[in-house]
Parts: sequence; structure tokens; C-alpha cells
Amino acid sequence: MRTTQQPDPADPRIGASLFSTWRVGTPERQAQTVEAIGRTWERRAWPARDLLGYHVYVGEDGDTLLHYSQWASEGAYESFVKTHRQERVDEIDTAVPGIERVALHRYRPYRSGVREGGPVPGCVVIVDVEFEGSDFGRLRGWVDGVFEALEGEPDPPAGGISAHFHLGAEGNRVLNYAEWETAGAHAAALAAPGQGVGSGAAAWQRVRSWPGLKSSTVRRYEHALGLVPGGAG
Repeated sequence: MRTTQQPDPADPRIGASLFSTWRVGTPERQAQTVEAIGRTWERRAWPARDLLGYHVYVGEDGDTLLHYSQWASEGAYESFVKTHRQERVDEIDTAVPGIERVALHRYRPYRSGVREGGPVPGCVVIVDVEFEGSDFGRLRGWVDGVFEALEGEPDPPAGGISAHFHLGAEGNRVLNYAEWETAGAHAAALAAPGQGVGSGAAAWQRVRSWPGLKSSTVRRYEHALGLVPGGAG
């Protein structure tokens, strides 16, 4: 069931996207945990037809793991939790004791922008934005504002491949799953005023000062494990 192919966050079959973060402490434990996850899942049948794919990423901080699972519906995930999740958790924790499960959030895909003919991503950037209170209209407006700012850039930053925006199921979060050619290309874009994500233009200032915006974090990851039904890829 392992695949080297990275996921498509814009797959129209996706009804619920789940992202969670674990802390494991060291790069060595990152590698051990990824391998434990792979072994644990491969020893079992694929748990649900409506689970389209499950992917794990290692954080460049040498500590965190990002988990991204694509589901046809939230109900399918709930059924998985009741019948299949715990046995997997127990086996992984036995192999790598002391894993800290930080948070799990549910999202729905909203809007994507993809560079045609882009290469295989070498880096995935997760932008996690939190707002005060629940307001889906505000979330959609903010994402649309980001696209407006991107479209107004005369010289987009080099190395960007895609941006896939997700709305939090509780109405107070936005997650951007952004693909880049390399981590260095993303770092350079952040450090370059006037270009894309580093711009000081009015449209970007409006995005950063959006009413109700509470916090925003940016973290870089590398794809480490892909699991799909039937061993495709």
C-alpha cells in the first residue's frame, strides 16, 4: 500500500481533510516513527473504502511529524476511529514510546491554485491560520483575499508550485497546503520583500490585518510516507 506519489489535495472525491501533528523529539525518532507507521498499516487490510489516502511528513525542525488523511466524508473517519484506529495507535506507541500527539483538526477543501507543469514538490509548507470565533464567510473572504493578492503580483516568487486552501470544520481556521520545489525556494520567498509571500503590497497588508485574525504559523515539511488502497503508485 506504500506509494511514492504525493497526494492531490484538490481531488474532487475529498469530503474531509484531516491534519494532525505529532512531536517525537529527534530526527532519529522521526525516521523510526515513520517506519513504524508504515509497518503497522501494511500488516492490516485497508480500513475503509472512503479513506482515499494517508500521508506522513517529517518537519524540518527534526521533531514534528505531520499527518494528512483524505476522506470521502467525516462520517467515514468517525467509523474508522470506532473500529480501527486504537489498535494502530497501540502498535506504533509500542514501537516508539513517548510520542506526543499535539492536535488534530478537520478541514474541507475550498480553493486551489496550481502552476501548470510544475515539478514534483521537494517541500510542503503548511500555513495554519486561526481566527476568533466561528464564521465561514470570513474564512472564505480571507482566502479569496489571498488569491487576489497573489494574482496582483507582477513577479511571483520562484519555486512555488501550488496552494491548496482548506476551511476548518469549526469555522475558525484556515490551512494552506502549499507545494514548493525546495525548502530553500520558500525561505527565499519569505525573505524577499515585494515578491509574493514576502510582499509589502497593500493587498498583502489587508490579508495580514484581516478582522478577527488571531494567529498564523508557517512550517516546512518533507513527504516521507504515502499509503493508499491497493498499493497504487
